[in-house]
Amino acid sequence: MNKIQTLNNISPVGLDKLPRERYEVSSEIANPDAILVRSAKMHTLEIGNNLKAVGRAGAGVNNIPLDKMSEKGVVVFNAPGANANAVKELVISSMLLASRNICQAWNYVNNLPLDNLKTAIEDGKKNYAGSELPGKTLGIVGLGAIGVQIANAANALGMRVIGFDPSITIKSAWKLSADVEQALSVDELFAQSDFVSFHVPLVVGTKNLLNETRIALLPAGATILNFARDGIVDEEALMVALEAGKVKYYVTDFPIDDKKNHDRVIALPHLGASTAEAEDNCAIMVANQVKDYLENGNILNSVNFPEAKMSRVGEFRLAITHQNIPNMVGQISTILADAKINIIDMLNKSREEVAYTLIDIESGIPDAVVDNLKQVKGILSVRAL
Repeated sequence: MNKIQTLNNISPVGLDKLPRERYEVSSEIANPDAILVRSAKMHTLEIGNNLKAVGRAGAGVNNIPLDKMSEKGVVVFNAPGANANAVKELVISSMLLASRNICQAWNYVNNLPLDNLKTAIEDGKKNYAGSELPGKTLGIVGLGAIGVQIANAANALGMRVIGFDPSITIKSAWKLSADVEQALSVDELFAQSDFVSFHVPLVVGTKNLLNETRIALLPAGATILNFARDGIVDEEALMVALEAGKVKYYVTDFPIDDKKNHDRVIALPHLGASTAEAEDNCAIMVANQVKDYLENGNILNSVNFPEAKMSRVGEFRLAITHQNIPNMVGQISTILADAKINIIDMLNKSREEVAYTLIDIESGIPDAVVDNLKQVKGILSVRAL
């Protein structure tokens, strides 16, 4: 029986992917085989010696101590793309909010006295005249699952779309509309964009990606959209640009301090993935990934381990996590050969300092062999599946 601990409310649609005859799922489980989490902070959480996997029902993993997990041989999964449509819809709607001054116009009407309302509306509406999206340029920084969907949707609305992502995957490139243009640098993208939308993780290289120097490159009246992470935009420099009229609006899902009260800031309460459909999709994806790992040793959409997926040949499989150092596979093979265990199929993958080996064998795996493998210096975990 695999024990799964939930640190947040995980969609029941996802939890249903874990059959109750093989999985015990609860928020009260101690020393679980796997943890399913959304936003709960795990950095101070005590990691039990039985933990094998963490499934983040979402994309960002800032709340998970990846280094600690990797050191203990714990695979961390996320759900890239599961909330892409939800974020896409919010970004598109945010461009409409900004281009048509909808929030300010709505606030104006709500604050009008009821007497002579029609006249006041007609007198004031000229202050909220906006512009249309077709023909405007949207620059997208980061063309992953979310960025690609936004690019294609904006292109369908008649916008010119340019993107910058030096690490774009083949999978994303296949999905991207042929009309989306490539920017050779992020500076080139900023210089051409009426709207800029960020869809990159917060790492050292993306901290204050939009700063005072790059704000100066923007066309006058540009709108900045941040539905990625707090910290990607230098908000102090952006406030100066808003006051000067260089930037028309800042739409953000991460309100900070009193900047939310600025009349040209549209601040939302982290709504990016807040739809029932997105929560279901994220839960389903991570539940399936954790289940496949626990039962078959396959790894898909891990943020700290290499992708490793191998169809099973026969009933017996070894899943071994080890350091990415020379002669690990040789030592593993020697121990199996000494025990007269024949290898049918093998897969070895690595990612930075971590390596992972799947081995299908002809016969059962004696406990003594598993114990011998665990004694090899550099091996972090051994599972007989």
